Amino acid sequence: MALGNPKLFIGAIALMALGMSAAAERPAINWTELVGPQSVVEDPFAELAPEQLDALRIILRFETSQDASSKNTTFHEAQKLRSQLSREGLDVDWLFKQREIIIQQRRAQSNAVNPDVIGKDVRIPGYVLPLEFEGQKVTSFLLVPYAGACIHTPPPPANQMVHVVYPDGIEVTGLFTPVWVEGKINAELSVRDVGLSDGESRVEVGYKMSPENVSLY
Repeated sequence: MALGNPKLFIGAIALMALGMSAAAERPAINWTELVGPQSVVEDPFAELAPEQLDALRIILRFETSQDASSKNTTFHEAQKLRSQLSREGLDVDWLFKQREIIIQQRRAQSNAVNPDVIGKDVRIPGYVLPLEFEGQKVTSFLLVPYAGACIHTPPPPANQMVHVVYPDGIEVTGLFTPVWVEGKINAELSVRDVGLSDGESRVEVGYKMSPENVSLY
């Protein structure tokens, strides 16, 4: 059998070997490595008694209630609880301000990516949550760390999801097919609409990959 130009054949074999070598050397990373630097969040609520926490929840619910018919009743109940907590040495308004600060700090931490992995050529395992199809193949999907992610509430943090764009596509056997994704990983915060059986959910995603290869796990 004729092999054609021997130099071209040898060159093709060399390129194939080089590609296989690069894939073999590509390090596997786990999901904990995607978490960015985490600072300590001061939490004044950790020192409160369960009864005090319950009282704060009730005050918040009463004061944010949109039920006009019970507005007077809830206002008086909230005032009673405020007075009780004040006698115990607690500043309710200050605690509610700290609550908002903590929410923002924890949201920032959930979005924080790890600078040490950005631009690295890696292999990462995960589950496919399809976003777009080309025929029978998934060409755009979220790579998530566990089966059922985004269906349950709340979804994983942004730094625990990767938006994968793979024009070659991959056939999946169902929702949350396990795969290996291989290629460079980059930081790109985006919001994706995930279609579920009971409607759509908008989720924040911290990473993006346009991989060289996606294969079944």
